[in-house]
Amino acid sequence: MSDFFSNGWSVYVALATSVGLVACLALLVIAARRRVMAGDNTTGHVWDEDLRELNNPLPRWWMWLFVVTVVFSGIYLALYPGLGSHAGTLGWSSVSQYEGEKARAQAVVAPLFAAYTSLPAQQLARDPKAMALGERLFANNCATCHGADARGSKGFPNLTDADWLWGGTPEKIEETITKGRVGTMPTMAAGVGGAQDVRNVANYVLSLSGSPHDAFAASQGKAKFVACAACHGLDGKGNQALGAPNLTDKVWLHGWGEEAIIAMINNGKTNEMPAHGERLSAPQIHVLAAYVWSLSNRGGTP
Repeated sequence: MSDFFSNGWSVYVALATSVGLVACLALLVIAARRRVMAGDNTTGHVWDEDLRELNNPLPRWWMWLFVVTVVFSGIYLALYPGLGSHAGTLGWSSVSQYEGEKARAQAVVAPLFAAYTSLPAQQLARDPKAMALGERLFANNCATCHGADARGSKGFPNLTDADWLWGGTPEKIEETITKGRVGTMPTMAAGVGGAQDVRNVANYVLSLSGSPHDAFAASQGKAKFVACAACHGLDGKGNQALGAPNLTDKVWLHGWGEEAIIAMINNGKTNEMPAHGERLSAPQIHVLAAYVWSLSNRGGTP
């Protein structure tokens, strides 16, 4: 009931549920009363000349099963959440069950990771058992976005190259996994100028990486690029403290080309890497960070 701003909804749900249970019992009592509707114990309805509907009482087993079902529902609603904001006398919740199951699972796997806690990533990268654990953690927690091969896709960074938005050291990777990241590219059209100015800046950005571009437009856009330099730097090499991409390489996270860059300048973009600090234990994150680091540092050597 946390989605509602008024306790009135809680009272409404509780009343509707309670009235529904009472109505079920009332319906049973009414239906159990046998009323003779015709002298031959039928309802008086006849179909196809000889098909008659009998007026027999409910079977006893069916009636008592119905009663047991209603009584069980009442007991269940008293013990567990279901009557509006009533938490239930047992105090059960899906959150507490999840936390308990997670704690038990962590206790089971903790011995597997204990031996790796104090080892640096460079050493873990050369340990096949540690990397097997890291690979499994990556498949379960990271592959959905970055892909099973960790090469990412549009909007999701490739983890196998040497291009890092927030830093590629084992410590920075571990920090990223633990706390998550939020990268925001604000809309810059107003700061750059009109549509032609935006196009000129887009071509200048392309020129920084030696990509095909309009040289004249790029020369006109260089002065306007100063609006972008606060994050990307005057040289366009980015800023890992802000997660600002390096524009001088040929890595394009959100698409390459004049149109893609113009769309980025006009519309901006916000990307989020979710935090895993509450999902994974510190030893698990340490092994996972070492595995991710190893993807771009084969053999444990930068």
